Amino acid sequence: MRVITFFLIILSLPSFGQLNTQLYNAYDHYQEKSLTTRRFKHNDIMAVIDKLGKDFKVNQVGTSVEGRAIKRVTYGNGPINVLMWSQMHGDETTATRAIMDVFHWLEADDQFNAVRNKIKTAITWHFIPMLNPDGASRFTRRNHFGIDINRDAVHLQTPEGRTLKHVRDSLQADWGFNLHDQSRGTSVENKMPATISLLAPAFDVSKSINEKRGDAMQLTKLMFDQIAQYLPGQMAIYDDTFEPRAFGDNIQKWGTRTILIESGGYKDDYEKQEIRKLNFVLLITAANAIANKDFEKIPVADYNKIPSNGDGRIRELILKNVQYEGLLRDVAFDRSEVDSEDYRNYYARGYITDLGDLSTSQAFFTLDAKDYEVLPGKVYEKELANVDALNTLDVEQLLKDGYTDYIVLKDYDPFTMKKPIHVHTKMPVANETIRMGGDPSLLFKKNGKIIYSVINGHLIKL
Repeated sequence: MRVITFFLIILSLPSFGQLNTQLYNAYDHYQEKSLTTRRFKHNDIMAVIDKLGKDFKVNQVGTSVEGRAIKRVTYGNGPINVLMWSQMHGDETTATRAIMDVFHWLEADDQFNAVRNKIKTAITWHFIPMLNPDGASRFTRRNHFGIDINRDAVHLQTPEGRTLKHVRDSLQADWGFNLHDQSRGTSVENKMPATISLLAPAFDVSKSINEKRGDAMQLTKLMFDQIAQYLPGQMAIYDDTFEPRAFGDNIQKWGTRTILIESGGYKDDYEKQEIRKLNFVLLITAANAIANKDFEKIPVADYNKIPSNGDGRIRELILKNVQYEGLLRDVAFDRSEVDSEDYRNYYARGYITDLGDLSTSQAFFTLDAKDYEVLPGKVYEKELANVDALNTLDVEQLLKDGYTDYIVLKDYDPFTMKKPIHVHTKMPVANETIRMGGDPSLLFKKNGKIIYSVINGHLIKL
C-alpha cells in the first residue's frame, strides 16, 4: 500500500519539463491586479507586502536617502539561502511586479503544493522587492543623489547599496538574483529583440569559471530552457565584461552564485505584462531547480549555446522604400516617454532616428512601402476651441480621408488622449519633410485608397 501511495504522489508532482508550462498557464490566478503598469510607487508594493500571511517574515533592513523603508521578505526555512533583489534602478520595475505575483503563488493552496513544500523546506527565499524607492518615486534610474546604485558596490556611498551589501553578507547568500530591465531596443545578435537576457556575471577580468560561477552558468542555461519556447530567438546572454564597480560582478566575487535577469522589449507589450509573466515563471522554476538540484544535470559548457546580445538596436518602426521628396529612403522611428508630474503616467512621442539604407536594421514593426504612394498627412482645416469640440468629430473616418493632425486650442491632455491622431496647440511643422528627429504624419496609399498611416511614429492599418 505504501508503495502505491508513493507512486501516486510522484505522478501528481509537476515534472521538470511540465512545471514551467503549468505556471505559465495558471499565471492569471496569482497576478497582483493592482500593478498593471510599469509606473508604480513604494507605497503600492508596501500595500501588498503588508497583507502577506504567516508564512512570510517581513523585516526592514534599510532606509533610503529620503526615508523610505527598504524591506526584506523571507519565505521558507531550508538550509540554502536564495536572495533576489529588484529595482536597484528605480525605473526598472518588471521583476518587482513578478515578485508580488510570486508572493501570491507562495500563499496559494492548490495543485502546486508539492512544489511549494519542497521549496519551503529546501531553501530560505529572501526578497528585496524595491531597493531604490526614491528613484522609483520619480521613475528614474538613479537614487536621490544621482548615484547609480549598481556602480556603488566598492565605495558603498549610498544607503541603498550598503543595505544590499549588509543583507548579502549577513545571509552569506548561496544564490543571488540581480533583477533588472534593459532597453526595449536591445537585440539578440542584431536580429531579434532581446526580450529576456540572462547572465552568470564574471568575477574577474579574465572571466574565470570557478565552481560557484559554474553552478550559476548551469542554472542560467536551465532557466533559458524554461521560457525559450515562449520567446523563440528572443533570449540572449548579456555582456559578461567584468565591471569592477557593479554589484552583480562583486556578489559573484564574494562567493554568492549570481544570476542576472534583464527584461527588454516584446513587440506591443509596452507595459511589460507578458515579460512580467515570464519573470514569474523564471523565478519559481529557478527556486525549484535549486531546491531539487536540477541544475546539476546541465553541462556548464551548454551555457555557451545561448546566443549573445547584439550591438545593433531594434527600432520601433522601419518604413522601407519610402519614395518621398524625390528620394528613395528607409525611415526608422523610435519612441520616448514624457512623464506626468507625479510620474505615474506618460505619453509616448515618436521621432525619426535614422534615414537612408537601413537594410541591415531590424524593428518591432516594419512596412515595405515599395508599392505605395506616400503622402503627407493632412491638418484638419478648422481650429478646434477645446477637446469637447474634437470629441464631436469622427476622427477614424477622417483618418480614412487623410486627416492626421488637429489643432486644439485648450483643454488638451496628452496623457489621456487615446485617439489615433496627432494633436497640436498651434499650426504644426509641415508633414511635407522627413528629417532626423522629426515626427511627420504620413499616409500610404494604394489603388486610390489609404491603407496605412504613420502618426507619432506609430503604424496604423486602416
